[in-house]
Amino acid sequence: MDKNEKLLEKARSLTEGPGVYIMHDKDGTEIYVGKAKNLRRRVSSYFQKRDRQNKDLALVENIVDFEYVETDSELEAFLLESRLIKDLQPRYNVLLKNNDAYPFIEVTWGEDFPRVRTAWRRENPDSRYFGPFVGAGDIKGALAVLQRIFRFRSCQRHIDLANPRHFRQRGCLNYHLHRCSGVCTGRVTKEEYRKRVSGLCRFLSGQKKDLIEDLRKDMEKAAAELRFEEAAELRDIVDSLLTINQHPGIDDSLAPLNPQTEPERGMEALQAALGLDSLPRRIEGIDIANLMGKEVVGSLVYFLDGVPFKDGYRRYRIKTVDGQDDFASIAEVVRRRYGKMAENGDEFPDIILIDGGKGQLGAAAQAMAEVGARPKILMSLAKQEETPFLAGRSDPLPMSRRNKGLKLLMHVRDEAHRFAQHYHHILRRKAMFGEK
Repeated sequence: MDKNEKLLEKARSLTEGPGVYIMHDKDGTEIYVGKAKNLRRRVSSYFQKRDRQNKDLALVENIVDFEYVETDSELEAFLLESRLIKDLQPRYNVLLKNNDAYPFIEVTWGEDFPRVRTAWRRENPDSRYFGPFVGAGDIKGALAVLQRIFRFRSCQRHIDLANPRHFRQRGCLNYHLHRCSGVCTGRVTKEEYRKRVSGLCRFLSGQKKDLIEDLRKDMEKAAAELRFEEAAELRDIVDSLLTINQHPGIDDSLAPLNPQTEPERGMEALQAALGLDSLPRRIEGIDIANLMGKEVVGSLVYFLDGVPFKDGYRRYRIKTVDGQDDFASIAEVVRRRYGKMAENGDEFPDIILIDGGKGQLGAAAQAMAEVGARPKILMSLAKQEETPFLAGRSDPLPMSRRNKGLKLLMHVRDEAHRFAQHYHHILRRKAMFGEK
């Protein structure tokens, strides 16, 4: 039995769960670190006979042994991989040697209410940084999972404790989705919020077990002192950390399309083209999918700071329209989505984009009026010609095909179309096979 056969036999004994693997050379030196959703499958792939690129061939030829670390979730494997690469500096992990090319997670600790975001450089001495990480897309997915647990804020809003005008009564969409503690509503104190973010930092640093133990102690103390609401919140955090592997993964079949332009430049171009006072940070896109008028569905996608924010996505099975009528279907989605927002007094997105031309846009505008909704910017983007229209304006908005703002709108439109088609296929499959 040769070297690779022995290693393959060892790999086939691994768990099928997530984790991190570390490859060693003949001297016992760590030469490569990787993460896996399925350790057995991923590690075994290194030692199976197949054609390889030269760089992969060189790595495999130098592997003499490996070790591995099981994790509770793909998310924790993702974070552990970054820490190990930084500590061990394996020579085949060349991607992270140039830190300027790969992103960090930044926690703006110097602020009263720290924000959590992706950063490409360690520029702020008052911030805490974690990483670098190989994939910016994986960071977005990881933060989406963690935000559901720790409910930190990711917005750019400046919060000044000395100025009560910086607080408002109604929270933004993230607050209503239970993704943020509601800093801007004044419903959480500075101390409570910073404690949550401190817990996040401990988790990112690999202190999950100690964090859970401390949270349990705080929970028991709060319950003993009859602070039941606080105890319940701490219980929920502990439960989420213990079952983090049940949260959606950082890489799944519903991955959004790749962007067609740099998000910030796209927002800046849209701000200029639409004459806005500030960057359009929140954009929602709507599309309809059907097949011969059957299984008609609507989709709503949500972009935050120019990138898809999947927790804001919504699907609508059309209920009030018979047959194929895109105008009426769009109107139904608009009434259901924005009628509720208008009733609750929620803040509307900066831009609402309808997939289609002036007809679809007119149907959306009429539905808005029916439910008393007053959107900031309501517009549409027709396919093929890629012509943007604004509600209340007969002529198209003059935007060059090279305009980065138009590229961003196309990205939103295409993502709404993809998401609608995905839901439509699910319903068609259920109808075909009689699934419930």
